[in-house]
Amino acid sequence: QVQLVESGGGRVQAGGSLRLSCAASGRTFSTYAMGWFRQAPGKEREFVAAISWSGGSTTYADSVKGRFTISRDNAKNTVYLQMNSLKPEDTAVYLCAATSTIVVVTTPYKYDYWGQGTQVTVSS
Repeated sequence: QVQLVESGGGRVQAGGSLRLSCAASGRTFSTYAMGWFRQAPGKEREFVAAISWSGGSTTYADSVKGRFTISRDNAKNTVYLQMNSLKPEDTAVYLCAATSTIVVVTTPYKYDYWGQGTQVTVSS
């Protein structure tokens, strides 16, 4: 069982930066690949970024590539999402998720555990 708690959301102007954190409980955190997703009102949940259990492999949605960076610190049971050059279209609730799959995955249904999310609002 893994419990996930996101933090770091907030309101920022376009062009600004935020760093989201996702703290995980449980001693098996390092065996899970992790992902960040986002969901805006009236829209489907959208993949943002994912990282392998070791941190050696990452993948990003095209819409955030070059602006967002996912990383993890297994000693702290935490995964991060550094978001730079934010745009109004990045406004959403951001959720982290954990999956026991070996490879990095981008589809929500392959993730086993989810956090409650943190709101990110980017104003123009």
